[in-house]
Amino acid sequence: MSGRSPLKLALFAASAAAVTLTAGCASGGGRPEETAYIARDVESLYTAAKDRLDRGDAKTAAALFDEVERQHPYSPWARRAQLMSSFSYYVQKDYNKAIDAAQRFLSIHPGNKDAPYAFYLIALSYYEQISDVDRDQKVTEMALSSLTELQRRYPDTRYAADARLKVDLVRDHLAGKEMEIGRLYERSGQWLAAQIRFQNVVENYQTTSHAPEALYRLTETSLALGIPSEAQKYAAVLGTNYPGNEWYEKAYDLIRSKSALARAD
Repeated sequence: MSGRSPLKLALFAASAAAVTLTAGCASGGGRPEETAYIARDVESLYTAAKDRLDRGDAKTAAALFDEVERQHPYSPWARRAQLMSSFSYYVQKDYNKAIDAAQRFLSIHPGNKDAPYAFYLIALSYYEQISDVDRDQKVTEMALSSLTELQRRYPDTRYAADARLKVDLVRDHLAGKEMEIGRLYERSGQWLAAQIRFQNVVENYQTTSHAPEALYRLTETSLALGIPSEAQKYAAVLGTNYPGNEWYEKAYDLIRSKSALARAD
């Protein structure tokens, strides 16, 4: 889902949070040439990791932040390193490791002031894995769940504000998947199965861009099932909520043509 403006906002917010986490830390010096285990003081290790991240080497940075936690697990630096490791994995698009690192942070420090950012990284990592509608949507559902949980727990944070924007996009994506399956059933003449999918869109995703078409498809399948009264009901709802919409025009024409045929018979 790259290229969208919400993604730019997400990266800006994530980067800003990373800067906040590292503010006041020493910079420069102590840069390792490899990430193999070498005992180092915690400040040198953390500074080396931050230096690598600043230079765009997120992969090495993540490994070094992990090394901070391994070598100095009880220091305040280890807590910062867990989140910075998650952010580094996110930058390099290793989303599963980003999620694992953030979840580890939350399991150890659930009430920490940076917990909202950890939830945000988890939500972003799922969000960036959303695939096309013709694929399994499990990760899309995980993204919606994570974004919703972020809003519920931390409604007044900037992360929740961004999550609200993304929830609309994710819900539209899930509705699109339901529509795709419904149209597939409809093409094969499985009218009832198709109706279940279209009704799900109308009932659970009524604020998405797919709702008008779903109402039209319900009109269409109701006529195919020989229930003109139901078709008229769906067309009426479509006309009331989306007057002038192209799908309402199609529904109106469809019912009018069916009525004409019925009178002719």
